[in-house]
Amino acid sequence: MSALRADQKGPHGPGESARAATLRSTCSPGTIRGSLLIAGALLLAAKPISAQANHVVVEGRAESLIGVADTATGGQVGQADLAMRPLGRVGELLEAVPGVIITQHSGAGKGNQLFLRGFNLDHGTDLRTTVAGIPVNLPSHGHGQGYTDLNFMIPELVEEIRYRKGPYLARDGDFSSAGAVEIDYVRKLERGLAQIEVGSFGHRRGLFAQSYQLDGGDLLLAVEGRHGDGPWDVPDDYDRINGVARYARGDEQRGYSITAMGYSGTWTATDHVARRAIERGEIGRFGSLDPTSGGDSSRYSLHAQWWQQDQRGATRASAWALASDLDLFSNFTYFLVDEVAGDQIEQTDRRYVFGLDGEQQWFGDLAGLDLDSTVGAQLRSDFISNGLHSSAARRRAGTVRRDTIRQHMLSLWAENRVQWASKVRSVVGLRGDAVLMDVASDRAANSDDRADAIVSPKAGLVFGPFADTEFYLNAGYGFHSNDARGATLRDDPTTPDPDDGVRVNPLVRSRGAEVGLRTTCLPGLHSSLAGFVLDLDSELVFVGDAGNTEAARGSRRYGVEWTNAYAPAEWISLDADLTWTHARFRGDDPGGQHIPGAIDTVVAAGLTLRSERFFGTLRTRYFGPRSLIEDNSVRSRVSWLLNLRLGAHVGAQTTVMLDVINLLDEKDHDIEYFYASRLAGEAPGPDDGGYNDVHLHPVEPFSLRFAVQTRF
Repeated sequence: MSALRADQKGPHGPGESARAATLRSTCSPGTIRGSLLIAGALLLAAKPISAQANHVVVEGRAESLIGVADTATGGQVGQADLAMRPLGRVGELLEAVPGVIITQHSGAGKGNQLFLRGFNLDHGTDLRTTVAGIPVNLPSHGHGQGYTDLNFMIPELVEEIRYRKGPYLARDGDFSSAGAVEIDYVRKLERGLAQIEVGSFGHRRGLFAQSYQLDGGDLLLAVEGRHGDGPWDVPDDYDRINGVARYARGDEQRGYSITAMGYSGTWTATDHVARRAIERGEIGRFGSLDPTSGGDSSRYSLHAQWWQQDQRGATRASAWALASDLDLFSNFTYFLVDEVAGDQIEQTDRRYVFGLDGEQQWFGDLAGLDLDSTVGAQLRSDFISNGLHSSAARRRAGTVRRDTIRQHMLSLWAENRVQWASKVRSVVGLRGDAVLMDVASDRAANSDDRADAIVSPKAGLVFGPFADTEFYLNAGYGFHSNDARGATLRDDPTTPDPDDGVRVNPLVRSRGAEVGLRTTCLPGLHSSLAGFVLDLDSELVFVGDAGNTEAARGSRRYGVEWTNAYAPAEWISLDADLTWTHARFRGDDPGGQHIPGAIDTVVAAGLTLRSERFFGTLRTRYFGPRSLIEDNSVRSRVSWLLNLRLGAHVGAQTTVMLDVINLLDEKDHDIEYFYASRLAGEAPGPDDGGYNDVHLHPVEPFSLRFAVQTRF
């Protein structure tokens, strides 16, 4: 039995105005046709790589996992595949995971909106994400449970993305009911890297990264700076700076690494806006209803890892620390609550997080059967200070609530893999999680502590390979945690009545099962097909007037995923993924059974051509319609985008690249919600309230980005 599985890395682990006129000129049909002609000329000029051109390696999704994968829907994407993807925003790197959609409903510096497997994941709940060994999801966050902000990532440093769908493996805990994604950075760069980018709407980016030999190890240093305004009438004015320092020493058998990362970003945000404001001509398509929305954030982390491995087993241990800060100003309802000053809110979250993670793996046999057994322990402590305030033009006007939270989670898990016969293997696991939440609130009634624990068994069977095809059966229990403030709530500060708070359970159960297959029966083709079902005891849904999520009824999802990667030759590769999901609340309710924002259909496909000098990638993404309200009377539009990357190697060291984002200049929407709001000067709605309307954030229009990269 292989010592390393597909879900493991090696033991080292790591609007109308002059601005709008410019926009129309940039997005003219002539410009688009010109870009397409350029693309065609470059690709037709390309000379296919000969079979002997061994300096180019096809990596990424076209790698067989038969014999090592535990499920039909787990996988990995390598650096070569990731480097070919045109990215409008850094978080879109996650769209390398089949079925994932990344959108934005606000400014560029904020965490993205995520969708997967029938979930509107908001900013990350139910999709566990780690980068360079550190969890990204933040529990009990000021802007939403499990808040995930990936703006600190540097794409050129990502070595591999590994993903797993469903709650089937014991190593995945909180926030992993829909799936888990692990993003690893490289230990070292074979050659230094310098890159400069310029583009439409004020896009500028610079990157420098290099590895150095130091005391028998490798020191990787990288720094990145970026500015962007976006197409918005009120420019984003987004500035960010990232830094990475990683020292790694050792080999696959024994070694250690220390990684430090830092990020700081500031921005102005054009939040999602009421559709009626655009239809009335009060604002343009890229206009804002509150030009003072925006924020700043920072993230600093330190991660240390040690490993050793021999023929008998492997040991891995890590410790990490994280400091995170977010100050966010948003206005979702405009003048619904305060018709004079407006409804802007300020959400703050400052925290320090500490974690320990260790596992011991044994390789062996019992009565002639190959065994692979692993036990692990995880400890995480979050020390949080967050608040929700009323504000106007970024001036704090009052406090809705302020809390200090201490949240500790201890997790123990074990997995065992047995090769029962040449065509049958199993994986069984058990996970236990215990959480302690301690909330000190500015309202005494909401100050309390809660404890909870949950046990999650998992199991899977793998049959094959038969004619280069394996079959998988998987089932498991999982969970997500709820916000500690919801777990201790007695007095809802948004209502005048005391003792009207409804407490939620600290930990919420999920149950999932999956049947699938993966095959390499055709040369160059790697395909997987799976059907799944997933139940949650309580759904988290977005609440517009509060700007966050709240716990709702239980839910059931079932669906099908079909994933394909085809590389008939070294100079061409194709991929095509289709995901369909049916998502509904469980139980009878006169309001309806549809889950607002639950994604239905996702299609993603790409074509990549490479030669010794030229390369090009064309990628498309279909984001299907979604119900925006429980009775399904209001549905979102379809979003369909096409992006292009073209490149050429100039000499041995320099590469030039052109990215075309939204190639066909589609006028789609990145995100849509349906709730009540009131515009400035608008008469009160029914019962002195607002007007129910679709609130949308448009996709960014046709844009160009040009980059020059030098390796040294």
